[in-house]
Amino acid sequence: MSGENDRETVLRGVLDKWKAGVDAHEPQRVAALFTEDAIFQGLRPYSVGRPGVAAYYDSQPPGLTAAYRILETRDLAAGLVLGYLAVEFSFADRPSLHVNLAVLVRRAGADWLIAHYQVSQLG
Repeated sequence: MSGENDRETVLRGVLDKWKAGVDAHEPQRVAALFTEDAIFQGLRPYSVGRPGVAAYYDSQPPGLTAAYRILETRDLAAGLVLGYLAVEFSFADRPSLHVNLAVLVRRAGADWLIAHYQVSQLG
């Protein structure tokens, strides 16, 4: 990949779909954006694979929405992009949660999928 704009385009292509699935409370739609062997670390113990991702998002309250801002991007290898993001999760009935999120997205044929997802809660 040749530059930051290309990396951001790749990340936004995946993360805009992730956001849409989170906002619509469609856990299977969100899970489909991850690789079959994705390592997923939300705010609970980690899981590996799409079923864990779907279960995590299925357990989230209706009305949850996500807003993200890309802070940094890196090419790690051909077909592998690192993104570091600021994310605000908003809830219908409690204050918003601000976290940092690191993702690795990997080319899978014509698509890009999330292979690693790691949330860090801010103090």
